[in-house]
Amino acid sequence: MPRTYIYNFCIALNCLLLFLAFFGTHMQLPVALKVVGRMHPLVLHFPIVLLVLTGIWELFVTPKHTTIPPAIGNNLLLLTAISSALAALMGLFLGQEGDYNADILFWHKWSGVGVAALSWAGYAFRNQIRANNLVSKSFFAAGLVAITIAGHKGAAITHGENYLFAPLSSTSKIATVALEDARVFEDLVYPILKEKCLSCHNATKLKGELSLETPESILKGGKHGKLWDLNDPALGLLLHRAHLPLEAEEHMPPKGKPQLTDEEIKILYHWIKSGSSFKQKVAELPQNDSLALLATHVFSGKTEENYDFTAANSDVIKKLNNDYRAVYPLALTSPALGVEFYGISAFKSAYIEELKAVKEQIVSLNLNKMPITDEDLRVIAGFPNLRKLTLSFTPITGATLGELKQLKYLKKLSLSSTKIAATALMVLKEFPALNALYLWNSTLSAEEFIALKANLPKTNIETGYSGENVVAKLNAPILEGEEQIFTTSAKVLLKNYINGAVVRYTLDGTVPDSLTSPISPEDDSISVDKSCVLTAKSFLPGWISSDIATRNFYKVGFLPDSVALRYPPNPSYAGEGPKTLANKKIGDSDFRSTKWLGFDKTQMEAFLYFNEAVTLSTISISSLVDIGSYIMPAEEIEVWGGLNGQFTLLKRLKPEQPKSISSPNSPIGFVCSFPPKKMNTIKVKARSVQKLPSWHPGKGSVGWFFVDEIFLN
Repeated sequence: MPRTYIYNFCIALNCLLLFLAFFGTHMQLPVALKVVGRMHPLVLHFPIVLLVLTGIWELFVTPKHTTIPPAIGNNLLLLTAISSALAALMGLFLGQEGDYNADILFWHKWSGVGVAALSWAGYAFRNQIRANNLVSKSFFAAGLVAITIAGHKGAAITHGENYLFAPLSSTSKIATVALEDARVFEDLVYPILKEKCLSCHNATKLKGELSLETPESILKGGKHGKLWDLNDPALGLLLHRAHLPLEAEEHMPPKGKPQLTDEEIKILYHWIKSGSSFKQKVAELPQNDSLALLATHVFSGKTEENYDFTAANSDVIKKLNNDYRAVYPLALTSPALGVEFYGISAFKSAYIEELKAVKEQIVSLNLNKMPITDEDLRVIAGFPNLRKLTLSFTPITGATLGELKQLKYLKKLSLSSTKIAATALMVLKEFPALNALYLWNSTLSAEEFIALKANLPKTNIETGYSGENVVAKLNAPILEGEEQIFTTSAKVLLKNYINGAVVRYTLDGTVPDSLTSPISPEDDSISVDKSCVLTAKSFLPGWISSDIATRNFYKVGFLPDSVALRYPPNPSYAGEGPKTLANKKIGDSDFRSTKWLGFDKTQMEAFLYFNEAVTLSTISISSLVDIGSYIMPAEEIEVWGGLNGQFTLLKRLKPEQPKSISSPNSPIGFVCSFPPKKMNTIKVKARSVQKLPSWHPGKGSVGWFFVDEIFLN
């Protein structure tokens, strides 16, 4: 009797299914049915599995085991029929919600209806089908074909065309791209869109009428407008949606889908901000450009080949490094070495000779602007695994350029701003692997360029850049020192490898100027004996001054006997609990590590207790700023202290807030100084930003406050 009721219900479902398949597009679905429709991805697996089990049972089990009760096969047939009808109905409801490709949706819908109809017929006419072996095989083969078509078209809707058979296509193989060959959009930006966005925004599934498949469709935008706007402080829709809280309805990618990483958001941000070029190569970006640095990290370790030589001795590498030459591994696990030279006035040809100690491992050699001679090229020709050689702005004449043809792996050669004549360059046709030649600002005429390109048909020759009147920008100073946490003092080295550059610094976090700020001593070392924010900047006449380099230093005077929090941090960023604030561990830029406590909707209120009273005059709070992740300086900080719970306000700070999304992200320290006071209990309160500013992608949302240590002196 129950089976009869289920069968009648199945008939009703199929009737409703056929009616909606023909006329449903002209109807407005209730909200409740939209919820039911979204269960389609959950339910559709049942009829697939049941149909396969039923086919196996009917074709292979029942004919050979005639003593088995037919009720088992009948129940399988009925369950297949009812689940197929339910899945098809939910699919019809879901199909009315999205912007799907009409042609693919048509085939998916009617193949699904076909599966439901075949499943019902399989149960209704089971006895007649079983009576003829050919009919039985044909019937279940038809069901298998229908379910395959439905599944393939469904996958095309959700994942793009040819999703099912893509692994069989040779075009699906992803080629490894070397950094010097990579293009910003094609190799850096588009893979992010493809992995995180394309499943919903393609030609077959146009969510929001937006396709991200081609540059043309990306520039077109969707029904909500274009994806970016350089006049918008948030840079437009794409980044605004990405920065919304995860639970927000408009957050992209939607909750439950793979989310953009911080690095991916930074790549999109800097690509858009730099003009969103679809043709620019990574190698064309300025060396210190943020997008170039991100690309270097992304492509680190993506090499065109595996090196067959062993790594050099680390002691030898260390010995070769000095103030005018840097020898470094190109990747953590690679034996390949890169070499950079600094300081024109200090250069000696002997420095190249010394590199013979690691000649097998040198893959990249940069001699830009160095006063090398033609004889030096004979030495360089003895570095057998050299792939990239930069000789730009050097005085070589090209007389010994042919010596380099011994380098069978040399792929990239830069001769920009040299005086090498066209006749000397013709020898490059004998270089076996050369695929890129850089000749910016050369002395060649247009006719000579044409002849050279004809002579080197397989080599990409980059020209057109003029080095005249270029004002170079200094690199930021290098800050090298002992641990950031010290008990008495710390020695810090302030370096810049450019000859003649002056490093000026401050200890209060202000930006150094070129006239009044202290200059680092001749030995480049300064001594820090108190908690401070060391900020340094390089200056040199005729050069653009460098970006600033900043590092926080903290003096540990007293450690509390115990620490307590009035309000717990967010469970996702709970660190090691209250002891995080007094364990002498400084966090880095990774706020997800256990070294940080994160507060958003509740303020931080920490109590630090001493068994015996101490006299304090400075309390420093180590914090973090990561604007894109909504982590801001505290809106307000208060420090209270006293004896036996009787508190007095010692200091109130209102930290300066960032002015734009491009403001620097880094650990940051807040120093609260006050007249010396004896106390055994300290209370530190810090309130997060309650409303993010209008320029922020999450404007109006509550910001985060992160803290990793409180220092008492």
